[in-house]
Parts: sequence; structure tokens; C-alpha cells
Amino acid sequence: MPRHRLLVAYDGTDFHGWQRQIRPDGTELRTVQHALETAVFETVRERVPVTGASRTDSGVHAVGQVAAFTSEREIPIERLATALTVRLPDDVQVRRAEIVADDFDPISMATSKCYRYDIAWGRPPQVWPPLFDRRTRFHVPMPLDAAAMAAAAPRLVGTHDVRGLAQKHHGRIDTERTIFDCRVWEPAPHRIRMEIVGSGFLYNMVRIIAGTLVEIGKGRMPAERIDEIIATGERRLAGQTLPPMGLSLRWIHHGPDILPPGWPDHRPDHDLGGDEP
Repeated sequence: MPRHRLLVAYDGTDFHGWQRQIRPDGTELRTVQHALETAVFETVRERVPVTGASRTDSGVHAVGQVAAFTSEREIPIERLATALTVRLPDDVQVRRAEIVADDFDPISMATSKCYRYDIAWGRPPQVWPPLFDRRTRFHVPMPLDAAAMAAAAPRLVGTHDVRGLAQKHHGRIDTERTIFDCRVWEPAPHRIRMEIVGSGFLYNMVRIIAGTLVEIGKGRMPAERIDEIIATGERRLAGQTLPPMGLSLRWIHHGPDILPPGWPDHRPDHDLGGDEP
């Protein structure tokens, strides 16, 4: 039975996250996993589970989610991505499909992943909030010091106990994670972009990191606060949890190396093509 690896992109605005969720009355919430499993069933005529590498939350987007399923029916692999996408709602796409080893596990075999948080800043009448890309940008109605944020970001790099950068009820016993890279830059005027690459992340961790860097950008928090948060594990010292619309899963790496070949000069999401959140 062939094992299929899928590269999945979605606008998470109208989804209750990746993972399937059933209401007390037995009806399903709208999730990416449910949509994908329905499309797989309509394509291969088998009820098979589709496993995703990262459980993105409600409202979070992805251009590089990795999912996998096993089916008894063999579909020409060059047609599979299209066959699934035409059966999916307009806010989900399967951008690539390939055959992988039978034991491929997108969760346990992931060695690193990258999330991005996008911000627009400024207030009318000089700068208006995002309009056409408002579903993929968080708006801060005041100036942000991108240079201060960029200078503070590398303090997060390393292997740390990161419980102070996660929601209190994160549900994990092991709270040690490795952050390989954290950077901030301005892709356009009044726009700030953050990228965080790590071995894994606790619940809301990236949105809390983004909120902490925003407080530094506002001048309300010193860069040294990051060291204090890591040293004490105190969530109250960090910034707010930013809303999900600015967050997108860029890529997940599986392979013998911890990071993608050529990182950081080569960014995997540059090869995806099409519109990106």
C-alpha cells in the first residue's frame, strides 16, 4: 500500500485549526484535516486518516503544512495533487504529492519547522490598516522600532526551557525546545516580518514570542526581558498572545539534517509558488 506525502497550503481564517474536532452533538467543526480526509475519500474511495505534521490553531495559515496518508488504491502520483485540490474548498490546496517510505511519520520525523508572523503598523490618515491582506496581517496602530525588534530576536536562539513563552495550559510535560533562528526585518514600508525556526513549539508559543517582540518594538519592554523570561519561566513577563491572522506555517523539514540544506540562504517556502499569506 503506497504512502503519500502531501504539501498543503491553506487560508486558516475560516477553519477551527488543523485537527478534527467533534461537537458534543456529534457534528464536526470545520477543520483542515476534515476537509482533506473528505477529499482523500472522494479520490481513493477509502476512509483513511490523514496525519498532519503541525496542529495549527484556529485562524492560522499555512503554505508548507506536511501531511501523509496510506491507501490501498494507487493513484498516478503526478495527478494526485490536482485530484485532491479540485475536491477541496477554495481555501485549501494540495500543492505537491509524492510517494514516500511506508514508515514515514510527518510528526515524529520532523526535525525543524518555520513559522512567520506578519505585521502592518501605523494609524490613519498617514497609514491605513490592511484592507486586501487584512486576513493575513495583524495591525498595530502605532510606530514600531523594527531595528530594536531585530536586535532582540537572536536572544531567543538556543536550547531553553520555554514554558514562559507558552500558554499556561500547554499540555506538555517536556518544555525544552531549541530555537535555531529568529529574525525580524521590514519587507516593505510599515510592514514587519518575523520568522522563527525551531525543533518544535508549545501552544501559542510563536504568537507570544511575536507579542513580546512587539512590546520591545513599542519601547515598552527592554530586550533583556527575553533573558529574564527564559531564566524564570514566568509567562506574565512576556508580551500578549497576538491574534492568529498574522501567523503562517512556512515549512516543515524532514530529513537526515536538522535544518534544510543551504539554510538560511535557501528558504524552502520560496519554491512553493502561487500566492502566500
